[in-house]
Amino acid sequence: MTQDTTATANTNGVNVNSLFETIEAVKNDNELAKFRFRARNRWFTGGHNQSTIQGFYGCRAEDTTRTIPFVLDADEPPVLLGQDNGANPVEFVLHALIACMTTTMVYHAASRGLKIEAVDSELEGDLDLRGFLNLSKDVRKGYQEIRVKIRVKSQAAPTTLQELTKFSPVFDVVSNSVPVKVTVETY
Repeated sequence: MTQDTTATANTNGVNVNSLFETIEAVKNDNELAKFRFRARNRWFTGGHNQSTIQGFYGCRAEDTTRTIPFVLDADEPPVLLGQDNGANPVEFVLHALIACMTTTMVYHAASRGLKIEAVDSELEGDLDLRGFLNLSKDVRKGYQEIRVKIRVKSQAAPTTLQELTKFSPVFDVVSNSVPVKVTVETY
């Protein structure tokens, strides 16, 4: 993030002074930048499973501020043989992507003193089941393309705001390959 000294103490709901203090602290101690996020998941039946998210490691310590976990139910719609107990996993990917891109844009804008009054967005992702069902080796299992349309009420230029969204960690995860190590055990 680039520091703009004209930024107010609170821009876009972000405490800019704390943001700059955090940036300085990380510049002085790279270990503060290392985070490890976790989720636990339990399967119920069919496509229905549930993740809980609570603790994480960051800034050289285990975070204990969350006394109650976040609970996320996932399932499939009936057309995909589920009971619709929650959004399906690929819909969660869309949520994670836009939530992170929005937060990233807002924080980076705040660091530059750029005010944002409102943000809303629409996403679409194209998925071909032939990949998931192993019916075609030529069809990707996941999204073939995701389209993101973000509307922002701000005096900042759309090109500047679009540039800020690209700092999003989830945008990076979705648009670049990330190593995923899987271990399966029986019990």
